[in-house]
This record gives sequence, structure tokens and C-alpha cells, in this order.
Amino acid sequence: MKTSALEKTNMTFDKQSLDNTTLLNLYKRMLKPRLIEEKMLILLRQGKVSKWFSGIGQEAISVGVTAAMHKDEYILPMHRNLGVFTTRDIPLHRLFSQWQGKANGFTKGRDRSFHFGTQEFNIVGMISHLGPQFGVADGIALASKLKNKNQVTTVFTGEGGTSEGDIHEALNVASVWQLPVLFCIENNGYGLSTPTTEQYNCKDLADRAIGYGMESHIIDGNNILEVYTKLVELATSVRENPRPILIEFKTFRMRGHEEASGTKYVPQELMDEWATKDPIENYQEFLLKEGVLTTDLISELKAKYITEISDNLDIAYAETEIVSTESNELNDVYQDFIYQEVKENNETSELRLIDSISEGLKQSMERHDDLVIMGQDVAEYGGVFKITDGFVAQFGKDRVRNTPICESAIIETAMGLSIAGIKSVVELQFADFVTSGFNPVVNYLAKSHYRWNQKADIVLRMPCGAGVAAGPFHSQTNEAWFTKTPGLKVVYPAFPYDAKGLLATAINDPNPVLFFEHKALYRSIRQEVPTDYFTIPFGKAALLQTGSDITVIAYGAAVHWALSTLEKHPDINADVIDLRSLQPLDTDAIYASVKKTGRAIILQEDSLFGGIASDISALIMEHCFEHLDAPVKRVASLDTPIPFINQLEDQYLSRDKFEGELLKLMDY
Repeated sequence: MKTSALEKTNMTFDKQSLDNTTLLNLYKRMLKPRLIEEKMLILLRQGKVSKWFSGIGQEAISVGVTAAMHKDEYILPMHRNLGVFTTRDIPLHRLFSQWQGKANGFTKGRDRSFHFGTQEFNIVGMISHLGPQFGVADGIALASKLKNKNQVTTVFTGEGGTSEGDIHEALNVASVWQLPVLFCIENNGYGLSTPTTEQYNCKDLADRAIGYGMESHIIDGNNILEVYTKLVELATSVRENPRPILIEFKTFRMRGHEEASGTKYVPQELMDEWATKDPIENYQEFLLKEGVLTTDLISELKAKYITEISDNLDIAYAETEIVSTESNELNDVYQDFIYQEVKENNETSELRLIDSISEGLKQSMERHDDLVIMGQDVAEYGGVFKITDGFVAQFGKDRVRNTPICESAIIETAMGLSIAGIKSVVELQFADFVTSGFNPVVNYLAKSHYRWNQKADIVLRMPCGAGVAAGPFHSQTNEAWFTKTPGLKVVYPAFPYDAKGLLATAINDPNPVLFFEHKALYRSIRQEVPTDYFTIPFGKAALLQTGSDITVIAYGAAVHWALSTLEKHPDINADVIDLRSLQPLDTDAIYASVKKTGRAIILQEDSLFGGIASDISALIMEHCFEHLDAPVKRVASLDTPIPFINQLEDQYLSRDKFEGELLKLMDY
């Protein structure tokens, strides 16, 4: 399975059938980023750029790989892959603007370095959490496979990044699904200051491919011709026969992890040894001997690139500093979504909550013909709650996909699908399990549009909640983890009608939506629901009953607890607000009701401290204080994990506390 290149002290080049034009172009492609880097190091010392992650000595990998790819194929580089960006011919002034935090960069000053993507050049940059890159590549490759595009996706990481769990999850998914991905590991000897001997306990990282049933190769990462010719061969093969390949490039980092860290931890003899393997100097000598290059041409090319760099720096310097407003910043957190109302039909049928979700999901699959559902056991088995039962027969296994048990990689795969223009719904088997994919949710999905204008067109279905004696790992209602995170939308229906209409809107919305579904309501709540497809807007609470004595605010199962309690007290005339969506939140409905009643009580199933009831209480105090006749009351579950046995779960839940607190507030 594994092929290996000989370690070379005196580098040899095999030009095979490459013509002189190609040989020279590869040299030019390497020289340009080297000269840019040398300039950046000067600017760094002058304080004109804030940070620099040097790829000096590794140019052959970035250039050779990118040159082997088609321009419409996605590449997912890291922070030492300047050659990817220059080989894709991104205008230098835009790169310089990015590094200086100018508006003409790719992130409007919101992120630095190579933490950006650009659809124009089919590049998707990294985030500081290195692992998600591989999973996102899986999603882009899956989209290519679903669309029969015969394209390969290429993704980079360093040898240190391969210790991240996301990397292993993504390799496994790619192998199981036979995705056309080239996984490129730049093994440059050190993860910051930690040498490879303290990073992993095997000779070659390429050996890890054996465990995934994956082809692998080891390539001399300093030999541009070996990199380019081998990558052309592999990319051509993968386009014809889609599959993942793990490639380990042996190279070395000649400068610090970033310039501030230095290289004092590297033995000098190691630096000296690798200095003799400089990819540009060795290739330059080869081209001189071959007569492809002359000393005059070298001087000419250097002068040309130095002038180009200088001219483009002047353009970037001439740009004004970013001037923004709070509204500009807030408006870019989410992709614009123009809600389109689809009105309900007159024909209805009585559905349980679980049935309405299944029906709504099925109708969305019919409406969006490339919508993909992913999750554990969602295919033939129909999911643990049977919501997708029968979907495979109607939509096929390409669109209804069983996944390995790897929440991070699947959420990242969904992000890759979105980058490639495909919507997806991911079923988290239980909302509790989102912790295994927490990083891509809050750091990738939530921040992508704000950072570089890339939507995350993903719905995460979150079966949640207590009342079924399932214990601490299957019963949490963890919505507050996500209402806190800008960039995410959070929806939490309490009734079958709302669940169906809101799910349709969630799938239409190009932003990431967490759709909470209370397990205890799945089969216990019934309602007449329109049979056809319809939508309900986010941020519009439902006023379930009206009164002038008090405002009751709840969502999810807590709505039913509140209604049940009020039935026992017909003398209490209450406004009952079912929030339905928590982000965005219908503050207008809340304020209007509280200003009318003068009292407010908020009931949530979640534990008290840090829950959404606390924020709603604070908002009411700030905006309705002069209208209040009593303190705002929060009623929530115990600040403990959720216990298993019924009597402990009953004691934990806020359900049975609500009546007493309601009566106290009425008597205040």
C-alpha cells in the first residue's frame, strides 16, 4: 500500500516527460512566495505586519501540489502554504491587505494570516483548531462525488495536527465513503517546539493509512519534480477512481513555528543538514545545468517579483484603515435570509410531534432535491427514534447516509457540503452527543460567515430533554450552550404544528440552525397539522393564551408544564408565550406582554445558572422595569447533572416547582 522516496542529501531530479516551459514555471512558482516571505520577515521586524508563519523551505509542497490540481478543484491549505495562494494567482495586494487587516482583504480585518477562504479561487483556509480541515475536505469531496464532477479535493495539515481526533475521524469517514481526497501531511519535524519523537510513536505517518484501509505515499517534500509529477499521477487516478489517499511529505521547517518562537530548540546540525536540501536552491542548480535557467534570467525574475511585491504593497498601504460600525459587524454575523412564507393548506391530519418532524423533513427532501441527511443509524434503521424510517427507499443512500460514530467529522463534512453548495441535515442521535462535535459547531459553523462570508447551510437536529429516565448523558437540554454563540440560530418547538413549519424554515435558512426536539414530547403530544409543506418564521413567539395578571414565558416541554399548571388555576389570567425560537428571540412579544401584565415568570427545563431564562429576565429588567409590579421570577431545574432514576429526575426537574413559584409571584 505504501511507497517511499529515498532520503536525499544530494537531491536528484527526474524531469520525466516535462517540457522546459513546465520546468521553468515550477521554478517561478516557488521563487515568488520565497521572495514574498523574505519581504514579510522584514516588515514583521518593522512592525508592519503583526505575525508571520513562515513556510521557507517548504515551497515545493505547496507549489507542486497546487500546480497538479485543476483550478476549479478545492484546496484547503494551512498557514505555511503561501505557495497555494500565489500559485492560484490571487492578486498580491489582496493578500497584503489581508495580512494588514485592511478592508480589501478576505476577512475585513476580522481574522488574520491564512485564516480565510475564497470561493473565487476555490481555497478554504484553516482555523486555529487544526483538526476540522480534514472533515471539511470530506464534505467538499462528498459533494463532488454526489454531483459526479470527477474532481479531487486536496487538504493540508502538519505532522502535529495529525494527533487531533478530528483528523482520525475524517480519515475514517473518507475511507468508508471512498471520497476523492488527497490528505497531505507536511512533516516538517516540529509542532511548535515539540519534535516528532514526542508527537507520535511510529516511523512514518503514512503507516496510519493501513488502519483505515487507505493507500498512502511518502514523498520528498523538498523535491519539486517529485512532488509535482507524483501529485499529477495521483490526482488523475483519483478523478477516475474516487478514493482517499494519505500523502506524507518529508520536509523541514527552517524558521520558527511563528517568528516570535524562534528555533533555539532545534539542534544546529539538523538545521545545517536541511539547509543543504533547500528546495529552491537545489532546483535552481538543476535547471542551470539543464540550460533551462540562466543567471541573467534568475536576476530578471527576482527583479520582476520584487517590483511586483513592492507595487502591490504600495496598493495595500494606500488603502484606508478599516472604518466599521456596530451595525456592519452585527449584520455580518448571519447570512441574509429572506424568509419566504409558504402558507398552510386547509387539509390537516392529527400528528404526534415525531410524525410532524418526519413529515416535514420528508417534504423538505422532496423540495430540495440535493438535500442530504447524515447521522448514526438514520438510513435503513430509520434513526433511533424512527424519524427517517423509509427515507432510504424514497431518496436513496446517497442522500440518507449512515455515518460512523464521529460527530466532529460529520458536522465538518456538513460544512464542506455547504461550501460546495449542498444543504444538509445532521441528526445528533442525542443532543448530549454534540459535545463530541462542539468545536466545529461553535468555531467553524458559527464564525464562517462573519469571517469570510461563507454560509454554513446546515441544520443540526438535537433530540433532547428529560422525563424519560435516560440519565446524565441522554437527557440534557443544552440550548444555552448555543444561544450564547453568535452566528448560530436555535429553534425549540413545543407542538407538532410548530415543529413541522419551523423545520422547513430551518432547512431553507442558509445559516447554521440547531433544531431541538424534546424526546418526551415525541409521542405524547398530538395536534392537527396541515398535510402539505408550510413554513413558520423564526423570531416569532406564539401567544397561546391571553390574560392581564401575569406573563408566563416558556419553551419546549416547559410550555406544557405551564399550561397544565394554569388549568388548575382558572382564576389566574395569564399571557402564555411559547418562544419557539430562542435565537432569534421575540423580545417584542415579551416586552409587550410584560408591559401589559406587570409580572413575568420564566420557566425552563434547563438548570438555572447561565440558562436562557437569566438573559430574558435581564432583558425584561432593562426594558420593562418601570412597568413591573413584582420581581421577574426564573424557575429552572436543579444545578446538578440530570439523574437517572424517576424519583431523582422528578426532584431535579422544574416541572413540579412551577406552581408554587407562580402562586408566590401572584401574591407578591
